[in-house]
Amino acid sequence: MRPALVLALLCLGLHALPLAAAPASLRLQELSSADVRQALRDGHRTILIPVGGVEQNGPHMALGKHNFRVQALADRIAAELGHALVAPVVAYVPEGRIHPPTEHMRYAGTISIPDDAFRAVLDGAARSLAQHGFTDIVLIGDSGNYQASLRAVAARLNRDWQGQPMRAHYIAAYYDAAQAPFIAQLRGKGLSDAQIGTHAGAADTALMLAVDPSRVWPDKAAAQAAGVAGDPRQASAELGRLGVELIVQQSVAAIRQATAAPR
Repeated sequence: MRPALVLALLCLGLHALPLAAAPASLRLQELSSADVRQALRDGHRTILIPVGGVEQNGPHMALGKHNFRVQALADRIAAELGHALVAPVVAYVPEGRIHPPTEHMRYAGTISIPDDAFRAVLDGAARSLAQHGFTDIVLIGDSGNYQASLRAVAARLNRDWQGQPMRAHYIAAYYDAAQAPFIAQLRGKGLSDAQIGTHAGAADTALMLAVDPSRVWPDKAAAQAAGVAGDPRQASAELGRLGVELIVQQSVAAIRQATAAPR
């Protein structure tokens, strides 16, 4: 058979092979069970469990700030990783004692659950996903008050899964990127630490403006208002995009490193 004919036949054969289609969505809850089975067959073995929360954020920002933010950022992280899906956001998290109320529970609308209940939800979600065939279960959290719990849950899962193909990964880089690195960038743009703040101030509000400005009401923003530590009036979507890029890129790098490590 002539070489040109062989080459043509080979090309036809390659074109006839079915190509692995990308899932209709990267969000697990938007797929069917059949979609998930196919995604697993196609190599989508990494799944992110994003953790948010429902807490007061002053008069100018929605209670679900952490939920909206972690959903949008998890979507971007999964898209950059490739072969990764995103589980539903865990919205119920520890936010302080319920009665008598402490921390954010002192403000209307905040929802808090006990730490042991929170850890049990994460543990059950991770084990469910591992049962279906996901081998790298990634925990990322948008708030600082439960980072230790994420780390503890991942450690316990990995002890139980020792010698098995599945692993849990607590990715501290997600939260850490929005702290010192982002604060340094905001300082470089002329903001003071008092303006940047530690809760619902310029840094926090700028991130939300970059992700979903419809959840921020600038006309209600005030420096050091009830439930606010910082000055949200200094926030802008442009500043927030600096933090978004830090979070996404540093998280992607950390996840790639964690999942590439020997099992």
